[in-house]
Amino acid sequence: MEFNDDVALDTSQVQDQRGSGGGGIGGRVAVGGGGIGVVGAIIYFVLSQLGGLPTGGGGAPLGLSQVGSGQSVASTDLARTCRTGADANNNHDCALVAVINSIQGYWSDQFARSGTPYQVSTTTFFNGGVGTSCGSATSDVGPFYCPADSRVYIDLGFFKQLQTQFGAQGGTFAEAYVLAHEYGHHVQNLLGTSARVREGAGPTSDGVRLELQADCYAGVWANHATTTPTANGKPLIKTITQQDIASALDVAARIGDDFIQEKLGGGHVDESQFTHGSSAQREKWFTTGVQTGNPTACDTFNTNDLG
Repeated sequence: MEFNDDVALDTSQVQDQRGSGGGGIGGRVAVGGGGIGVVGAIIYFVLSQLGGLPTGGGGAPLGLSQVGSGQSVASTDLARTCRTGADANNNHDCALVAVINSIQGYWSDQFARSGTPYQVSTTTFFNGGVGTSCGSATSDVGPFYCPADSRVYIDLGFFKQLQTQFGAQGGTFAEAYVLAHEYGHHVQNLLGTSARVREGAGPTSDGVRLELQADCYAGVWANHATTTPTANGKPLIKTITQQDIASALDVAARIGDDFIQEKLGGGHVDESQFTHGSSAQREKWFTTGVQTGNPTACDTFNTNDLG
């Protein structure tokens, strides 16, 4: 994955809370209900069954550090460092800013074509714990989207966890897939899809259908990433290779409910607890988005063939 050197980055789409401290956290974010995560709910379920999540007196899991709602540090360092695509080619944080800009650039254009306004969403980088309008969360929850404040939250250490704990190949585009999935939830929130989802789990549940649609939306963005123009007419992303796509599919396979339950949950797969879809389903729907480039192909709610 390569970025065009002379395209400007917009760091206003990222709030950097890393290094913030103080302030206790309250009730745990309701991932899958109040907050929607790429793997968060199932990881939380598995780790809690294994006794891996210490909790405080109020039942909220304790993170490495605790950040109160509304606390932040100025993102001036990010703004100084991440100015152009050249910075994205040489700096990991800047690459993520570029990816976020590209994802939102595509959806802004897509919404404009349909006559619907797109609301730009901020991604918050944090360490350990974070306060949100959906409640508070620790890094154990994984990346997630909070519909109540229309923000994406991620501890960037999650990407290392994908490699060390899940055995993923990693790489910038694999990380881009994770972010694009979360922004897929933002699109669902704007379209009212999320509000129509009923609680529940299982291989054909509304929750699984929501997650698979977000995977498909991530693939749709990937299809258009090298052609979505910025203000100067050039796209932020110069090239995406087949190896990049393969690395995203590798992540999709390793965050399927069945893979996580089998590898991290003692070897037993319980489909009744599926909240995000199997590895095969996640690969299928991301691939559907990549191959079609069409959001209407991502209607997981009106099909009996989820894969």
